[in-house]
Amino acid sequence: MSLVKNLAPHLPYLRRYARALTGRQESGDAYIRASLEALVASPDKMDTEGDPRVALYRFFHVVWGSTGAQLEGGQEGGDAATARLRKLAPIQRQAFLLTSLEGFSRAEASYILGVTEGEQAELERAAIAEIEAELSTKVLVIEDEPIIAADLESLVEELGHEVTGNATTYTEAMAMVKSNPPGLILCDIQLADGSSGIDAANDILKEMDVPIIFITAFPERLLTGDRPEPTFLIPKPFQENTVKAAIGQALFFHPARETA
Repeated sequence: MSLVKNLAPHLPYLRRYARALTGRQESGDAYIRASLEALVASPDKMDTEGDPRVALYRFFHVVWGSTGAQLEGGQEGGDAATARLRKLAPIQRQAFLLTSLEGFSRAEASYILGVTEGEQAELERAAIAEIEAELSTKVLVIEDEPIIAADLESLVEELGHEVTGNATTYTEAMAMVKSNPPGLILCDIQLADGSSGIDAANDILKEMDVPIIFITAFPERLLTGDRPEPTFLIPKPFQENTVKAAIGQALFFHPARETA
């Protein structure tokens, strides 16, 4: 029971990581289920001496290493995102996401992956180079805090993307989407006039197929397990590299890019 209690607070974030790693909620959750089943079957294989979050991610990667290889070798067919996934070295993507999206130190990430810190650094650099090679797109920022919005706009432009506008309310967001359709949306969930970024995102997705990254101080409102959850969710205060990682992954996996 103590093991379950120690790991439970970290499971929502491991689910987020698995989804970002695979690009889909269904496949990411499938790997989480496989990891938990393996943990129940062999609890003695979990490191219980160190940080439980680090131990959980390391255990997940043991399972990923034995089953995630299905995405790489010898498979024919599948969608274009899966084909791109097979071409991109997964170890590079894992190394980058662990430090940039999940916030692990380089030492922790290297332990999780079973590589040296030097190798971890090289893997991160290689992943960044591949992500930056992605085509630029138009980005709509839905954020009611001026300073945060300005930071996001600067970060987006630094990556080579174009910011189409900054919406602070549901109404503004819907109007901006119609006037200049974006290829990516960065969205807060609590907006200036009390309106909901979640409602805006849901209504936008009814009109167009666009990747949405939620950036919020209230991630627990979206990580409930009671309904479909966003693949890309970043808590505030955010780290720049975390947002960069999510943008790269969102654009990499989005169906609209499958003809690339």
